[in-house]
Amino acid sequence: MKIEHVSAGANPNSQHNDDHIAVFTCADVSDIIVIDGGSSVAERDYIDEVRGDVAWFVHAFTDSLQKILIPGRDQPDCVRMASADVRAQFMHLTDGRDVPVHAWPIAAMTWLRISHHDEAAHATLYCLGDCKTLLYTTSGPCIDLDPFVNPQEAVLQDVIAKLTADGIADPASRREQMLPMLRARRESQNLAPAPGVLCLDPNGPFHARLHSVELTHDASVLVMTDGFYRLVDLYGLYTNATLVEACITHGLKAQLDKLRNYEATSARTAERAVKASDDASAAIWTTS
Repeated sequence: MKIEHVSAGANPNSQHNDDHIAVFTCADVSDIIVIDGGSSVAERDYIDEVRGDVAWFVHAFTDSLQKILIPGRDQPDCVRMASADVRAQFMHLTDGRDVPVHAWPIAAMTWLRISHHDEAAHATLYCLGDCKTLLYTTSGPCIDLDPFVNPQEAVLQDVIAKLTADGIADPASRREQMLPMLRARRESQNLAPAPGVLCLDPNGPFHARLHSVELTHDASVLVMTDGFYRLVDLYGLYTNATLVEACITHGLKAQLDKLRNYEATSARTAERAVKASDDASAAIWTTS
């Protein structure tokens, strides 16, 4: 069994990265947590002016999660408890200051838990938001274990197309035009009665997608943020299967380098996205 992971911010010249990957292993269980922090739409940061509040949030969450991982405690309970702990930290650090709801950090997250029993392996997935998980075997098709389609993406594409038609093609100018809509969306995500993303103060149980699958001896599982998955869905450089094959053969870093090289040399990477490039992270579990 082998676990490899990589995470890098959108700007190679900056330390800013709202993605985060944590790997915890003990006894017969491996926990791989891939988190894609939602880019801030706030006027300022309230906790961490160096890394940003979103980066603080995703790291604080996995730190809290690690403390409560005990045998027999399931993933939904762990997420609920860790979220409550991070909320308490946030309240302490902001010390009563009025933080607008659109400034509360959120994140997409996929938590892959692999349990090993004798020579068999079993995977469970806890998914919030739009990270991507692919199961690859040498003897069968590549399977999307969580075929989630973010409904907000179609809304964004319509707005981007309209702004482009109006002559606003620069990503920074386009984002400025979209900011009121993005802030309203962030508020609704934070205040939802059953949040579909990881957030600070959920008003009810997280509306997570749960999946379970047995892993064969030739299985590999690739989990990634949407920034890394641009290699497939936005740029068309790979299919799901060929992306996993490339990651197995050449490593995750080589694919990250290919992503950044494409974005640096292509003038069209910002046509379909709010940002010309995005933080990108991936983790891959293989049986050997």
